[in-house]
This record gives sequence, structure tokens and C-alpha cells, in this order.
Amino acid sequence: MEEFEQARRTRLRLRVGAVVVLVLVALGCAVLAAALTERPDAVELSRTAPGEQVGEFSLDSPALFVHVTGAVARPGLFQLAEGSRVIDAIAAAGGFTESANHDELNLARLLTDGEQFSVPEVGAKSAEAAVSDSRVNLNTADAAALDTLPRIGPAMAKRILAWRESNGPFVTIDDLRNVAGIGDATFEGLRELIRV
Repeated sequence: MEEFEQARRTRLRLRVGAVVVLVLVALGCAVLAAALTERPDAVELSRTAPGEQVGEFSLDSPALFVHVTGAVARPGLFQLAEGSRVIDAIAAAGGFTESANHDELNLARLLTDGEQFSVPEVGAKSAEAAVSDSRVNLNTADAAALDTLPRIGPAMAKRILAWRESNGPFVTIDDLRNVAGIGDATFEGLRELIRV
């Protein structure tokens, strides 16, 4: 009788232990499933490889931040490798939507840190497309292109290129005022002829 009672207690302990293990496993699975399906915050970031979404900033390589809006699958803020182009930012944002107007953007254009651009829908013009082709881009122009601007000769063109080399790309056209020799009058004469 005593052996029977001891066997019954052992079986009961095993059953209780099995139930506890099953509850713990189920709880662990529920926590894991919730963590894997949890939606990220509004800002998604892409590390150096375009399109790879991560939740933290990367400090291990030079990077730039670009805000993509409009007709893309996942509009948001993306961290891309230095030297990335518009097409890389669109890929990081999940690609074009079906309503996107692919022809209104220069997909090969180099991106600058802090830039925002919008992918237009069919029938709409992008802000980039609205920019006159005759304006000189301060970030891509060579000395010859800069020399075509009024009051900018070969010496001033070299100073602009040297400033860009030392300080990185122009973020706004107002940054041109930081170049030695560009005063208010010269800048006002260039305002409508330049872009970044």
C-alpha cells in the first residue's frame, strides 16, 4: 500500500512538473511571438545596406539621413551609406507604389545628409522636376559650370570647390555665403541661378 501511495505521489509530481513546463514554454512562445510581430516606431532606419531596416543608429561608418515621402511602400527616415543615390533611398523605403511616377525623379542623383524628397504619383510633378535644369547645382558642379555664373570667375569657382571639399556638400544655397568672397550682393545675384 505504501509503495502504491509513493508511486501515486511520484506520478502526481511528474504531472504537475509537466504542466508547469508546458505553461512556461507557452508563455515563452507568446512573448517571442509578440516581440517578432511588434510594429516598429514611426521612424525606420536603414543601415549601410539600402533597404535593411534596423532600430538603432549606426556609428561604424559614414552615413547620411534621408527622409523619403510620397508614393513609396514605407515612407520614413532612412540611414544610408555615404555616396548613396535616390534609387537607394527608394529601395530602403520598400520601392515604388503602383501609383508612383518613376519618370519625375533623377534616380541617379547623389543624396545629401538631411535631405527630404517626395516620390510623386502619376499625374503629379515632383519638386525636383520643377527645378529648372539651367540652375547650377552647388554640390555637383565643376569649376567650368560654376564659372558660368555671374560674378563667379575661375578663382571664385576654385574657392567654392575648396569649401565643398573641406566642409562637405552644401545643405542649403545659403551655405554659399560661407565661402570667402561671397558677399550679400553676390549671393542675391546668384540666388535664382543655383540649387543644392
